[in-house]
Amino acid sequence: MTATRTVLTARALLLDMDGTLVDSDAVVERCWRRWAARQGLDEEHVLAVAHGRQGYATMAELLPDRPMELNHADNRVLLAEETADTDGVVPVPGAPAFLASLTGVPHAVVTSADDGLMRSRMGAAGLALPELLITAEQVSASKPDPEGFLKGAAALGVDPADAVVFEDSGAGIAAGLAAGMRVVGVGPRAAAYGPTAHVADLRAVRVETGDDGVVRLHLGG
Repeated sequence: MTATRTVLTARALLLDMDGTLVDSDAVVERCWRRWAARQGLDEEHVLAVAHGRQGYATMAELLPDRPMELNHADNRVLLAEETADTDGVVPVPGAPAFLASLTGVPHAVVTSADDGLMRSRMGAAGLALPELLITAEQVSASKPDPEGFLKGAAALGVDPADAVVFEDSGAGIAAGLAAGMRVVGVGPRAAAYGPTAHVADLRAVRVETGDDGVVRLHLGG
């Protein structure tokens, strides 16, 4: 579905970070290409899998026979590399104004990044952090498992059906839908994964809040 003239209503918004609020593709590609080369894997195939998941989950999918403790060890190294590298990290177009429009709207960041990486990238992009942050440390399973989004909705005190997710990756969109939520796909990757609605970037989103506590998301352009 395209976003033209689409209006969704919600009582809370759950926002992915990478690819949704922050364009970190340059860093992700640099770090994962190095990892792929060390493992002798095709770099393009690795990048096709990597977006949206925690690193250990990506590694487990790519190397299914590899002991999980090695994936977790590699993930710690990768997280340190990614956290230190902010070259090219910028906000997704429209992200600053979109976040500013959420004043008074219940919302959270729900990311596969850990807390350090999340703060590094949001800071590099110049984006303010919401009060509620669901990071890798707070879940037992990576996207596409819906745990993170369900925790976010519960913490905000809304039913999953009353939450709208903003996501860019296949894993993230699958997680949001599995949580029983509607999903706005953001950016060029998202359209292929069946989100409820799709926008090219956050400039195409207008947030309207009513006295009844209902948020109306005008999606188009």
